[in-house]
Amino acid sequence: MTSYVALLRAVNVGGTGKLSMAALKTMCEAAGFAKVRTYIASGNVVFDSRFGEAKVKAMLEAALAEYAGKPVGVMVRTAAEMAAVLAANPFPKAAPNRVVAIFLDAAPPTDTLQGVTHLDGEQIELGTREIYVHYGDGMADSKLKIAATKNGTGRNINTVAKLAEMAAAR
Repeated sequence: MTSYVALLRAVNVGGTGKLSMAALKTMCEAAGFAKVRTYIASGNVVFDSRFGEAKVKAMLEAALAEYAGKPVGVMVRTAAEMAAVLAANPFPKAAPNRVVAIFLDAAPPTDTLQGVTHLDGEQIELGTREIYVHYGDGMADSKLKIAATKNGTGRNINTVAKLAEMAAAR
């Protein structure tokens, strides 16, 4: 069995996409995933599965679409990949709540930085299947737009660290 972290896009954020973490856990267990644990009410779930990443993603997206009546994006990483995302943080000295890893399905496009608007002090670095952003003054007032992240989902480094820890402890 492989340990996975699944990150749901646009769940329990700003009053849209409501999904209780209990319902998410039940959904994952019904899909045959084992040792299912959720983390904070923003669509993070850690579990074990005998299926490969693509199958896990497809199964979870199908169950979520049935539940929500619309597509819900899911980014999936193995425990090792989640640890690698944490280790690759290009801003290790920055406050972890001001650094976000934006998870994508594939490598960021080579022209990612050309698709950035409203850059005002933020720092951006490309990862393997992630884009890292350091919000020096915090995210609250940032107007930063990164076109390549349209279908991605972000988690701050505190959350990435906790999910990596939960996945590694299996």
